[in-house]
Amino acid sequence: MKCPFCNHENTRVIDSRPAEDNNSIRRRRICDECNKRFTTYEKVETIPLIVIKKDNNREAYDRKKIEAGVLRACHKRPISAIQITELVDDVETEIFGLEDKEIPSSKIGELVMDRLKDLEAVAYVRFASVYREFKDVNTFMEEIKKILK
Repeated sequence: MKCPFCNHENTRVIDSRPAEDNNSIRRRRICDECNKRFTTYEKVETIPLIVIKKDNNREAYDRKKIEAGVLRACHKRPISAIQITELVDDVETEIFGLEDKEIPSSKIGELVMDRLKDLEAVAYVRFASVYREFKDVNTFMEEIKKILK
């Protein structure tokens, strides 16, 4: 790592610890030439994930879309922002854990529904009604019966 002050190429790590976000490593370094200290952050490079939509179009993965869908489903329900963030984090962790370069949107939807089912029944039914495109009341009732069992 080059020193940002003198551009010398020999620097040493004098301290290393997880950063506040726990997704990167904070390294404190010292330059062997000018003895100045500086901090660097090391983060894992992720593979860009492509989502395959229902119409077979492909687009870049966007966490905000999952958050927006979950927020709509949880509107006026007793679910905290922390719970929503944890749910989206869990889904995202599982998605990236698959290590696939492409993932169908249907898989993402199923993962969200699995977690919403455990979190709050009304939010689950709301999300499912949009995600599964319920056409009539009977389809809606079938989904509710599944929850009640």
